[in-house]
Amino acid sequence: MILIYYLNADDLNNTKRADINVVLFNRVPKTGSVQLIELMRNLGKVHNFDVDVDPQQAGIRPLLDEYEESDFIDNVENIEDGNIFVSHVNYLNFTKYDKPRPIYINMVRDPVERVISWYYYIRAPWIFVPNRRKNNRPMPNAQWVNTEFDQCVMSGEKVCTFIEGSFLERVGDHRRQTLFFCGHNERKCMPFNSQIPLEIAKRNVEKEYAVVGTWEDTNITLTVLENYIPHYFKGATKMYYSGLNNDIQNSNPMKPIISEHIKDLVRKNFTREIEFYQFCRQRLHKQYLALRLDDLMKADKTLGEFNNIARAVKR
Repeated sequence: MILIYYLNADDLNNTKRADINVVLFNRVPKTGSVQLIELMRNLGKVHNFDVDVDPQQAGIRPLLDEYEESDFIDNVENIEDGNIFVSHVNYLNFTKYDKPRPIYINMVRDPVERVISWYYYIRAPWIFVPNRRKNNRPMPNAQWVNTEFDQCVMSGEKVCTFIEGSFLERVGDHRRQTLFFCGHNERKCMPFNSQIPLEIAKRNVEKEYAVVGTWEDTNITLTVLENYIPHYFKGATKMYYSGLNNDIQNSNPMKPIISEHIKDLVRKNFTREIEFYQFCRQRLHKQYLALRLDDLMKADKTLGEFNNIARAVKR
């Protein structure tokens, strides 16, 4: 019962701290973001809002310089109130540029499962063939396509070697989930599995994000979205289970089951990325628990009022 004195849904809700009624979903790749976009589009038909998805011809926006950051923020500021903007972009500090803050949301996923998902995603023919044609690139070699993730890890190939503090990999290799919550400072945010990016990412989630959910806690995520951002997400649970839950977007039948032994080997180099993921889940659960405690307190108050009335009638 001590938790009742420390958990309050209103205290954990950053929606009220936003300066404009625009949701910015700076989606982390391979976290089920397409599924959430589909849900939001369906909710938009009910609640009369639009979901604008950044086309991003090159896929994921890299680290932005200050001019690019300012330009992106200006674009978000000019979005009509009551709508949602979606982009694969790192966290942007609107206050730094004296611009009104939007309502930030995002999704996270177990970081090892993310890199496995990405590994097979970019090797799927329906992904690399269209990209090859669009960007006039050569076809990948057969060995690259056919090497399984566990083989890649055990052979020590560079793409499957996750070295703490490394800067060498491309931003889009998806080992850095914290990067999407840390920002665009390469020196502070890029070192893989390092303490400074972890702390910055945690601080930004705590202070700036209304909700950071995960499909690994589907019902909790939907409940928190419904209650913390009701203008956009009222009825999200009912909408999701009306059929969207059976239509998983970007499912990859080519991805095999990876053994726990291989996953454990990889997890040893993902300690801080895992810590960040668990931090986000813990915050999500706190938000959910705060809602339940509020309900209990309201129910207790209602019961007390009912008992008072009953006593008065007996007199």
